[in-house]
Amino acid sequence: MKKSSQAPTARWTAGLLEARALTVRQPWAWLIVNGFKDIENRGRRTHYRGPVLIHAGLNTDEFNDETAARISKKYGVDIPETLEFGGIVGIADIVSCHDRHSSPWYVPGNFAWELANPRRLSFRACTGALGLFKPHLEP
Repeated sequence: MKKSSQAPTARWTAGLLEARALTVRQPWAWLIVNGFKDIENRGRRTHYRGPVLIHAGLNTDEFNDETAARISKKYGVDIPETLEFGGIVGIADIVSCHDRHSSPWYVPGNFAWELANPRRLSFRACTGALGLFKPHLEP
């Protein structure tokens, strides 16, 4: 049986306009904000804890039928045929960072940025950046 999203939709608030963001390629950004992916694999540790906007990058290289089929088979999650690119798609909380993790989403050799409390947001286009960054969002 395929899994369906359990993540709620959040509303944009003035405080969210000031939050840091993290660029994640699709379909991984979609998986995070829809409550499936609880780990973001990164090459560096983070000491930041708290809310982070999930920015879906513009790169479409990993969004293809082969990747979607692999995710469906391994994790039981069907990726939608169309996803949003180049903007904020949701928010999650960074609650910890580990050099190893038991999550099925963890890729050995990376730091596991542990995510919790994912919420979807209405899409807002903006430019991404490397690492945690302050996006330029209109109120």
